[in-house]
Amino acid sequence: MQTIEIDRIDTRLLEILQSQGRISNLELAEAIRLSPAQTLRRHRRLEELGVIRCYEARLETQALGFGAVAFIQVTMERGHIRDLAKFKSMVAELAEIQECFAVTGDIDYMLKVVTRDLKALSEFLLDTLMRIPGVSGVKSSVCLDELKCSSAVPLAT
Repeated sequence: MQTIEIDRIDTRLLEILQSQGRISNLELAEAIRLSPAQTLRRHRRLEELGVIRCYEARLETQALGFGAVAFIQVTMERGHIRDLAKFKSMVAELAEIQECFAVTGDIDYMLKVVTRDLKALSEFLLDTLMRIPGVSGVKSSVCLDELKCSSAVPLAT
């Protein structure tokens, strides 16, 4: 993906949207000191360019009864390329997996997984993740405390 040039007004608009995703166009226009029409045009342009990927509500997992968060390292079998499409498809379908990254080093993928409790996490690992074709091993680290959770991009740096 190519880097998109944005000016200081676009940067300010994005900073505000990252922290206040439900802000109205009028409030956003006032904050960046543009007319509502100009603000809406800039906002839509950033969406069309793919700079703004999506809007979502960030839910409090504990309040909803999801008490286990784990980071799971997945190692694939040698020559796993034949199973790659199946792995990607399964990862996309599994609601427990919040994030998945292909990484360098001794492991192939890093997952962030959320489940109701440790028993559910164990069942997910043994009955689901380890049964995906091509997966040869997993290592999990259970999260003890969340110190920071953000998807904000450091635009000001």
